[in-house]
Amino acid sequence: MNIRFYNARILTMANGFDMVEGELWVQGNRIIYVGEQTQKTKEVKWGRKIDCGKNLIMPGFKNAHTHSAMTFLRSFADDLPLLDWLNNQVFPMEAKLKGDFVCCLAKIAIMEYLTSGITSNFDMYFFTENVAKASIESGYRTVFCGHINNFQGDLKLLEEYYLKLNSINDLIGYRLGFHAEYTCSPKLLEGVAGLAHKYKTPVFTHNSESGSEVRQCVKRYRMTPTKFLDSLGMFDYGGGGFHCVHMTDEDLNIFKSKDLFVVTNPASNCKLASGIAPIKKMMDMGINLAIGTDGPASNNCLDMFREMFLTAALQKILEKDASAVDANEVLYMATVGGAKAMGLAECDTLAKGKLADLIMIDLHQPNMQPINNITKNLVYSGSKQNVMLTMVNGKILYENNHFYIGANPEEIYAKANEIINKMKK
Repeated sequence: MNIRFYNARILTMANGFDMVEGELWVQGNRIIYVGEQTQKTKEVKWGRKIDCGKNLIMPGFKNAHTHSAMTFLRSFADDLPLLDWLNNQVFPMEAKLKGDFVCCLAKIAIMEYLTSGITSNFDMYFFTENVAKASIESGYRTVFCGHINNFQGDLKLLEEYYLKLNSINDLIGYRLGFHAEYTCSPKLLEGVAGLAHKYKTPVFTHNSESGSEVRQCVKRYRMTPTKFLDSLGMFDYGGGGFHCVHMTDEDLNIFKSKDLFVVTNPASNCKLASGIAPIKKMMDMGINLAIGTDGPASNNCLDMFREMFLTAALQKILEKDASAVDANEVLYMATVGGAKAMGLAECDTLAKGKLADLIMIDLHQPNMQPINNITKNLVYSGSKQNVMLTMVNGKILYENNHFYIGANPEEIYAKANEIINKMKK
């Protein structure tokens, strides 16, 4: 369908944070025009024309670290010490998961992403093909990250997923990865590094999320997780780490020299008392940065607006400096930065020829007024309530509180509650 968005403010992110007042045209799944209003619109047969009413069109947010199917653990075991939460609540429930459960549970996360203006996610979890099924059926864009460890999956499965899921559907991608250093044997890690070299491809993993994780690694190998993994050649073709809270100067220099990505997860790090990642320091070093929500068990809320606010605000506390980390830099991390981390070069900005992954933000609400600075408003006062429309791959999947994902939301909710009730028995 050809869709014309007109009478819009447009933040393309292609030229910094400058706004364009005009229109954006979508043909199929591609953007074919962004710019001022033009008479050439009469030359196109439109399937739909959308008057944006001076609201904002911008690239969708990229949730660069998620565990989508963990919606079944949302508010299930909160306010517990980390090890009790993991060993006595999370792991026993995860052992009861089945593939068909995961497909439904992932769709709830996809719906929440859409309400938050998130047009793609970087997902790590079990039953990967079932999550891919949920994304494809919903018309949603997901890049997967390998999740293997000593207890789940193996090198053969990791390679199989890498080859299969990178060619299964245009909406699906896959990057090599593993759960974390502390859940993988040296032999398994060497195997992952071997695959990275075989395919000349990046590797991602949980990295230095907690202080105890780092201390245990130093005790085992006399090296931090970052240094140990780098010594295996893990990052010779790029990649990065999720969380990266407890990083030494040497760790950060490795990330800089290898052009790696740090994906920060401030809400999850707060909820699990993991700490505050030194984002300002990373930014000053020129390290690549992106933002993720983490999963619904350790965060509960899959909301990029909250993550953006926390990313900025926590750095101001950590640095004792209200000027630390500008809101525009955070907005870049949540959009273009995430796209680069996930390998979504065609979804990073709004420009002719790019894939049409975009959102419309309602500026006619009190939390966005007065319009002194739209981009600062997005980070410091914006919320899910401002997301009017979310388009993925040229298709509107969410508009004015309605979902267009090929399924009835109430039926998904009912099935999810049926699943969790079975698992509790």
